Amino acid sequence: MPIRQRIEKYRGSGGAADLVRVEVLVPPSGRDDVIRLAARLRSDHRDSKELQAKELQTKELQAKELQAMCDRALSLYGPRILDNVDLGRLPDLRSRAEVIARAMIERGDARAFALGREILARVETA
Repeated sequence: MPIRQRIEKYRGSGGAADLVRVEVLVPPSGRDDVIRLAARLRSDHRDSKELQAKELQTKELQAKELQAMCDRALSLYGPRILDNVDLGRLPDLRSRAEVIARAMIERGDARAFALGREILARVETA
């Protein structure tokens, strides 16, 4: 692989793909300050990327758990609680979960009420 192509590949998909190269002219006495600042900026950037990745994983896990709870509720109580409700018209999982939970609380038995409250609690934390 030619050097130029390898450099372009590294800039597009490597560990430093979202960083830019900067050259500055500073007095010799300020060189160490600039190097420390650059190291701190890189460290802060890496930390924020890791935090964003963890938050995304947490949200995905919460969405999977909420979906599983809704699927369980619909399998147990679907025909009884969903009279004229078309869940397909609701825009996202959160709004569908709220409708399912409120319907279970209003129209279900004691177990449905408990499951509905659990779903609502999960929706509020998501």
